[in-house]
Amino acid sequence: MSKKVLIVDDEKNIVDILSFNLKKEGFEIMTAYDGEAALEQYEENRPDLVLLDVMLPLLDGFEVCRRIRETDKVTPIIMLTAREEETDKVLGLDIGADDYITKPFSLRELQARIKANIRRTIANAEDSEESDEKHSGELVIDNERHDAFISGRASDLTQREFELVSFLAASPGKVFSREELLNKVWQYDYFGDLRAVDVAIRRLREKIEDDPSQPRYVMTKRGVGYYFKL
Repeated sequence: MSKKVLIVDDEKNIVDILSFNLKKEGFEIMTAYDGEAALEQYEENRPDLVLLDVMLPLLDGFEVCRRIRETDKVTPIIMLTAREEETDKVLGLDIGADDYITKPFSLRELQARIKANIRRTIANAEDSEESDEKHSGELVIDNERHDAFISGRASDLTQREFELVSFLAASPGKVFSREELLNKVWQYDYFGDLRAVDVAIRRLREKIEDDPSQPRYVMTKRGVGYYFKL
């Protein structure tokens, strides 16, 4: 069955180009040109991935992303932005976007990111059939519910945050560079902004650590990368 992609952008020429090229790749395409229409399309069609522009009429992309994430932690969201400001990129990741790509972008790169995110989501859905748990002190990583629990309290992790802590916890003590995490967790072989890893780590610590500035579980090896401490 074809995977559904919702393209949200107020520039019709961009929507037309993306629609044409993604249809050639076998995707079923839905489109919206403002934030309110985007939410309507999302509710009606439940796409497998959302390409979401930041600058939109009625509701901007950040607000659309925030509203989707109130009830859906799983569907990948890739933000499209013409802005270069670092704060805009970080904000998108902070509110739950899985990734962002800056205009003008390579269609080849965008297609690869779409396929990587959908492939990862499918793999995680298959893994969720296994009901194993990982324990470390008060932290329980529950593969079946795709969340982490601290003293029985759900952390409300996004899909990407859960994937990140699960991957690190699978090899406790092993240090992974940000490039390795992009490759293994984001599944990006040759592109991707390393800042996405740092933001995801920060968000993860805010949810599972008592004191994010003094973490107990997700540790930093200065100048090298991150690791999980049992």
